[in-house]
Amino acid sequence: MAGFPVDALIAAAAQALAAGDPLGALNWIALREDGPALALRGIALARLGDLERARLLLRRAARAFGAKEAVARARCVVAEAEVALAMRELGLPEKSLDAAREMLALQGDRINAAYAGDLAIRRLLLIGRLDEAERRLAELDPSPLPAALRAGHELAVAGIAMRRLKITPAREALGRAEQAARQAGIPALAAEVEAATQVLAAPAARLIAQGHEQPLRLHEVEALLATPSLVIDSCRHVVRWNRFVVPLATRPVLFTLARALGEAWPKDVPRDALVARAFRAKEADESHRARLRVEIGRLRAALRPLADITATKQGFALLPKAEEAVVLARPVEERHASVLAFLADGESWSSSALALALAASQRSVQRALESLAEEGKVSSYGRGRALRWTTPPVATFATTLLLPLPLSDE
Repeated sequence: MAGFPVDALIAAAAQALAAGDPLGALNWIALREDGPALALRGIALARLGDLERARLLLRRAARAFGAKEAVARARCVVAEAEVALAMRELGLPEKSLDAAREMLALQGDRINAAYAGDLAIRRLLLIGRLDEAERRLAELDPSPLPAALRAGHELAVAGIAMRRLKITPAREALGRAEQAARQAGIPALAAEVEAATQVLAAPAARLIAQGHEQPLRLHEVEALLATPSLVIDSCRHVVRWNRFVVPLATRPVLFTLARALGEAWPKDVPRDALVARAFRAKEADESHRARLRVEIGRLRAALRPLADITATKQGFALLPKAEEAVVLARPVEERHASVLAFLADGESWSSSALALALAASQRSVQRALESLAEEGKVSSYGRGRALRWTTPPVATFATTLLLPLPLSDE
């Protein structure tokens, strides 16, 4: 955020914040209660990680500014939106942020107007609304942003590109982010860019082909999807071949069967094994076998442009129209992998924010969190509406392909 310079002390505090020195900023304005000082104190505390107090100060600052100080109030709205994003409170009112952005643009505050647009894009990225995030990105002019804010913008650009598996644009954006962070001279920002860059070098998925497994990085996943192989994509729950994409996210039994057949290709899979995997039945009876025939028929119809499924003496086998069939699996497969993927960013999440990001009910997310807590994989702090969940960052693999993608984006 650009500051609120109205006198020498405010100007000095704003300059300290711009230089990445929140403690220095607080030294200038710690005892002041006027609107500009409250706003800058809020921003400084946010930089120091005291997000709850920062948000309260920013709200007080917005009230302290009079009706004639609409620009200053709009800046407070943008700063509070930044804090809410850091707290992973993703249900922030979009209309308020958009109204603040329009006010700032109208009054010629191009820096904060651009930053408000950038915050909206980062929120859309977190909740998986990639189409809208890309549309807003195309409309945003980042040129007014100073180096520190430009680095954050480029991280958002890279994040969208990685979610789309467009690795070259992601590398280019990360390179620009690194250059901006170096120019800004803020160590925490440089560390954030470095962490994002390391995602490209970390295993992001597993390739399963003819009984063998190997880890893949994001650029290798991109390359795999560009090959003429039939890919049974367990990260997105689709089956791909050339231009054909068959989504099966809403048909889990069919996808489970497709994956089992893909993992066994070119061999067949016994009927009892398919029953156990698709229906979780310990022993297959005649009703299970009858249901299996029905589901195999549905899968055969769904995959007709890409492959056939033939009955064998023991079970069923996949006959792809491609030269080979492979399975792209998640790097970590467990029941609540998507929840862990969001928590792996090291930030603290509320269950409501996770529910919004996962497009799931809050109660189902709460059950998942409670289950993970029992296993010691996540921890919580706070009570009631202030309850937050977190887990140490996962450094051994990239979580990009664990994050859910809306069906509309398939």
